Amino acid sequence: MISPQMGRAVLRIVVFLVVTSLILLPFVRPGSAEFVVTLITLALGIGCGIVLFVLVRRQQH
Repeated sequence: MISPQMGRAVLRIVVFLVVTSLILLPFVRPGSAEFVVTLITLALGIGCGIVLFVLVRRQQH
C-alpha cells in the first residue's frame, strides 16, 4: 500500500513539522496569528504521523 521510501519521506516531513512547531511555540505570543498557524501546523504534523502509523501497521498484517 505504501512503499518504504514514501513512508520514510513522509516520516521526515512529519518530524520536521512537529519539531519546528514545538521549537517555535514558546516564542510566539498566544492569541496572535503566528500562534494559531503554529498550532495548526503542529496538529497537522501529529495527524499525518498518526495516519502514517496506521497505514504502516495495516500493511504489516
